[in-house]
Amino acid sequence: MTLIQEVVGMSTAEVGTAIEQALRASGLSQRALAAATGISQSTLSRIISGERRAKMPELIRIADATGYTVGQLAGTATADRMQYAARATNGSTMNEMRAQLLHFMEIDAYLDDQAVPEPR
Repeated sequence: MTLIQEVVGMSTAEVGTAIEQALRASGLSQRALAAATGISQSTLSRIISGERRAKMPELIRIADATGYTVGQLAGTATADRMQYAARATNGSTMNEMRAQLLHFMEIDAYLDDQAVPEPR
């Protein structure tokens, strides 16, 4: 069982379905996602179909390429557990700021789950 399945109880097929939805929403083809992530198209196909578990480094690259967070792909979205306030400056949009904030929070939660100590 992968870390993601242990944490959220998602099946391999459910993670694959979430990746497929992110792929469609991002407008990328499997071939374009393969090029962007360095994951072969055949491996992506097996992950999406649920034939193969996605490894955490693969999920991170897929999330980055599709504009999703690892939590969104794995069903543990930090956004459901947090409140935040921000002010957009320098031409940034609130959506861009929110996406970056969620990305950093997902990484922080992942590092905590892996018992990676905070830098001093």
